[in-house]
Amino acid sequence: MSTANPQQSQQTRSSQPNQPVLQLVQLTRVHGSGATEVHALRGVNLDVFPGELVAVMGPSGSGKSTLLTLAGGLDLPTSGQVIVEGTDITTASRKTLAALRRRSIGYVFQDYNLIPALTAAENVALPRELDGTSARKAKAEALAALEEMDLGHLAERFPDEMSGGQQQRVAIARALVGDRRLVLADEPTGALDSETGESVLALLRSRCDAGAAAVLVTHEPRFAAWADRVVFVRDGSVVDQTVRSDADSLLTGQAADR
Repeated sequence: MSTANPQQSQQTRSSQPNQPVLQLVQLTRVHGSGATEVHALRGVNLDVFPGELVAVMGPSGSGKSTLLTLAGGLDLPTSGQVIVEGTDITTASRKTLAALRRRSIGYVFQDYNLIPALTAAENVALPRELDGTSARKAKAEALAALEEMDLGHLAERFPDEMSGGQQQRVAIARALVGDRRLVLADEPTGALDSETGESVLALLRSRCDAGAAAVLVTHEPRFAAWADRVVFVRDGSVVDQTVRSDADSLLTGQAADR
């Protein structure tokens, strides 16, 4: 994997098209009721456009992961809308939602979510096969995605034969395989060393530069520096958004915290 400079990547980006890939409209998620009621999200609004990488930052328990879960249709909001490529997934049929997930949305989970009985290549190829891609083509795409993650030599290994960092990179390859229009990544670099983490962000950045959209949850300022925008979440609400014309302030702040 090659590593580019986030500032250099940002200098080459063109203006974003007008139609968002992802729209969150007055999104609310409430767990429990009465005395046990917890507001995980409170009226969140967010648009993510083609070619855009948006980083979401905030303290633990602020609602970052809930935002990603709802954005990908893995849970339903208490109120509000989630619109992916023009489809309101909060009201879509199960069939429509399942097809949209397979074709348009790539997920990177904190706990990998690999299938233990499948090899790395089979895990990466599975979403493509479920979407009707031939087994031969799906495997070729999976192997190419694994090569991008420097994991081609582990294609036939099972998850329990790989380290945590290697499993995480397999999960990232699975999220990026095929023509995914939206990538949702929850702490994708958590199990990776710094150099590999930077390489993963460079790859994610290149996918966005090619037209995909991505939402990245991270605690690391140096990884957020790859983003076009940084959205700050606290107590279930978006409290600030910063457009990144350059990465200087994030990188400076990260260094100062050391």
